[in-house]
Amino acid sequence: MSLLTVNENGLYCKQGDFYIDPWRPVKVALITHGHSDHMRWGMKHYICHHHTVPILKLRLGIEQSVEGVEYGEALEMNGVSVSFHPAGHIIGSAQIRLSYQGEVWVFTGDYKMEPDGVSVPFESVPCDHFISECTFGLPIYRFPAQTLLYQEINDWWRSNAQQGYNTVLYGYALGKAQNILAHLDGAIGDIYLHGAVANVNDALEEVGYQFPGRRIATDSDRRTMEGALIVAPPSADNTPWVRKLKPYREGMCSGWMQLRGSRRRRSVDKGFALSDHCDWNQLNSAVERSGASHIYLTHGYESNFARWVAERYGKQSAVLKTLYNDEMEEEGWIS
Repeated sequence: MSLLTVNENGLYCKQGDFYIDPWRPVKVALITHGHSDHMRWGMKHYICHHHTVPILKLRLGIEQSVEGVEYGEALEMNGVSVSFHPAGHIIGSAQIRLSYQGEVWVFTGDYKMEPDGVSVPFESVPCDHFISECTFGLPIYRFPAQTLLYQEINDWWRSNAQQGYNTVLYGYALGKAQNILAHLDGAIGDIYLHGAVANVNDALEEVGYQFPGRRIATDSDRRTMEGALIVAPPSADNTPWVRKLKPYREGMCSGWMQLRGSRRRRSVDKGFALSDHCDWNQLNSAVERSGASHIYLTHGYESNFARWVAERYGKQSAVLKTLYNDEMEEEGWIS
């Protein structure tokens, strides 16, 4: 690798003198999105899509130096042309394109190619060097269409409500929660929010997003909840907070829920394979559509997918080791 290298601080562009999603404090950090394994505290200056700005300030502090940019807006950084492009992962998520002396690099960050109706859909960006996550880089991961999953969620909620149960849906507070809320059928019953989800929704209101649901406060009378749907992060599972919502049934929204073993391990009543990441088919499509001759794989089944890319497409492929952890993110522990 030449334009981008990995050092002890993260993914570094020496020519531009900036980092992308660094894991240690640096002067200038380009941030792909607002999940905490990609957006860390301590940078002197952050640059991100402007919809990520309120999330960054919510999680890292309002005093942070943050610059928001539009998708496709060109920045010149010491001769390197930099632009952010839709990644379709969550609200404000971006791929980062670098161009220098006729060579183009794209770092996807986290992404998915299926539109979710909330975030700006993924945009393929032609390049010479393509750095892709591969969280679900095995053929066993082929997700159902999201429209079918949302219908299944609403049908399950309706059934629970008719039987006198509340429905608790777990999904990480930034991204998954907003996608769930945007597709709920409010005619079924009331919608409530864990405080972590409500905080994210409040921040996103600053850039024009609005989602249904009422915050469950300390003094909320939970006895009045009957047949309601509650959206909460997985960290709320098996806590006094959720036990006060009885009687209820629990569902987990995560790509890992496609495997029965994961559903059993989480001990939930229902699992929905709803992911904010590419499945196997999407990853293959992204590699082909990039047009890149050099493919670098990170955070996921990178070794397996790198071998597949080399054998199937005849492209030069390599593993790029990083500190991102999308398995924890999909389970909701990274929010």
